Amino acid sequence: MRGVERVRAGHRRLKSRAFATAAAITAALFLTALLLSACGTGGQAAAGTSGDEADGTDRAAGGGETLTVRIGYQKYGTLNILKADGRLDRRLAERGIRVEWTEFPGGPQLLEALNVGSIDFGHTGEAPPIFAQAAGAPLVYLAHEPPSPRSEALLVPKDSDIRSIADLRGKKVALNKGSNVHFLLVKLLEQAGVGYDEIETVYLPPADGRAAFESGKVDAWVIWDPFFAAAETATGARILADGTDLVHNHEFYLGERSFVERHPDVVEIILEEAGKIDEWAKDHPQELAELLSPQLGIDVPSLELAAKRRRYGVQRVGAEVLEAQQRIADTFRELGLIPVDIRVEEAMIRPAAGD
Repeated sequence: MRGVERVRAGHRRLKSRAFATAAAITAALFLTALLLSACGTGGQAAAGTSGDEADGTDRAAGGGETLTVRIGYQKYGTLNILKADGRLDRRLAERGIRVEWTEFPGGPQLLEALNVGSIDFGHTGEAPPIFAQAAGAPLVYLAHEPPSPRSEALLVPKDSDIRSIADLRGKKVALNKGSNVHFLLVKLLEQAGVGYDEIETVYLPPADGRAAFESGKVDAWVIWDPFFAAAETATGARILADGTDLVHNHEFYLGERSFVERHPDVVEIILEEAGKIDEWAKDHPQELAELLSPQLGIDVPSLELAAKRRRYGVQRVGAEVLEAQQRIADTFRELGLIPVDIRVEEAMIRPAAGD
């Protein structure tokens, strides 16, 4: 318990600085929203790289006009597999619906785009929806994958003299701000009795984090698959700790509220196809790696390693998962990483009366 109290004491010392940080996060989200809005709503989010060009098709369901569902995805995950396979595009095309895919470097950037109406559907880990909900994003939780705590880790260079989390005091740790690994870092420090203010966090997206890690500009890197696996295979990076027994590391499927309310049938098709491709993927890690490698630009061995430690299966969001999300939100609030209290359950679609 003394370790936990030490962490909490560190958190209190950081309170004023943390609130400033939280305000900066909110301001950054707002500025990004303005920039994305200025780019229009054709799905070409500034933070992402589009896989398909928008053609200006009206998104309205009525009037005989073609509906376009705009899906945000990251490097790796079930939506990534769906895009590579093409079956979702084909099924929706049979209903006269286009799919527009946009890639993002991480969950926070993806949800910034959802916040300003540039995408309708996407996937992230546990932490990004909490930051986004605190910033007022109209997101709703739809489903999730099983826990995969081994799919994210804190890495150090193979020849590093850092041997434990306690050795991180005074060290630079890279991570993508507001991502799943942000919560993993908090829990690792808490477990080791290290104050959050006793390390120096360096906020970098995955590609920049890898460069800083390899060049020695940071001492450690908290990262998720497949970037985690690629660093292992390419650099021999050593796993200081992964998420086992500390975090769930769920992958969530999220939608923009108004889109989900207007097009529940489309959402059901996406989740159904995600479940089907998951069933195939869990039994074919090598074939999955070979399918994704050209799309992701990551070697087959790294992707196969990532595929084997991930769990599969689309599940509906229930009370237990919402409670776990609320605990993460409360932790971030206590640290001052989000500026307001949130109730995670409010980011759900309520069934109509009589349903």
